[in-house]
Amino acid sequence: MYPHERSLVEEMQEKPFVLIGVNSDPLERARKAVAENGLNWRSFQNQPEGAEKQISDDWKVSGWPTIVVLDADFRIRYRGHSGDEATAVAKELVAALTKQAAGE
Repeated sequence: MYPHERSLVEEMQEKPFVLIGVNSDPLERARKAVAENGLNWRSFQNQPEGAEKQISDDWKVSGWPTIVVLDADFRIRYRGHSGDEATAVAKELVAALTKQAAGE
C-alpha cells in the first residue's frame, strides 16, 4: 500500500489534497517504517504518549487498514478498505474542487 499512497501524494501535490496516516505500531517500529518506506505524508501514533484514548476509538476503526476520505466540509465520503475505491473518490472530490476554484 505504501507505494500507492506515496505516488498519490506526489500526484496530488499541487492540489487541495492531504493524506494523513494513523499508525498502531510501537513508536520505534513506526519510525523505522517511515524511514525505510520513504513515507511522504504525516502519520500519527494511534495513542500518543499521554493520550487517554486511541484515535481509532474516536473514528470507530475495528480493522487495519481502514481508509476514510473526507470532503472539504469534513463529511465522510468513503470509509472502507479499498485503496482503489478511496483513491477514485478522492480524485473526484479534488477534480470538483479544482473546477469550482477555476470558476467552471
